[in-house]
Amino acid sequence: MELLAGGKVIRVYKVALGRGGLAAKEREGDGRTPEGRYIIDEKNAASHYHKAMHISYPNAEDRRRAEKMGVSPGGAIMIHGLPNGMGWLGASHRVYDWTLGCVAVTDDEIDEIWNLVPVGTPVEIRP
Repeated sequence: MELLAGGKVIRVYKVALGRGGLAAKEREGDGRTPEGRYIIDEKNAASHYHKAMHISYPNAEDRRRAEKMGVSPGGAIMIHGLPNGMGWLGASHRVYDWTLGCVAVTDDEIDEIWNLVPVGTPVEIRP
């Protein structure tokens, strides 16, 4: 994951993604991380993870695609730290993709991201 300011990369993070593989998210429960353009629309310091920043998935295109398929697109997609109490895992959490569609970083990294990224920041998730 890259953080940009003024069009320049200021930080790079290795992440764990959804356990559903590299295919784009299609519906709730598929374990995939969505691809598209979103914003950070909420921050939650009291989540089940060490801080979580909600991504505005699903966007209009995601909702149309899910509706055509007759399924729910889901919606609890976050950039977050490790599950509370599991911070000791550190970078080893990235050995495999384990989230249910979110983007996971270490607790130290989410602390840094939390301070650099305000609500309203654009997010682009791409393969």
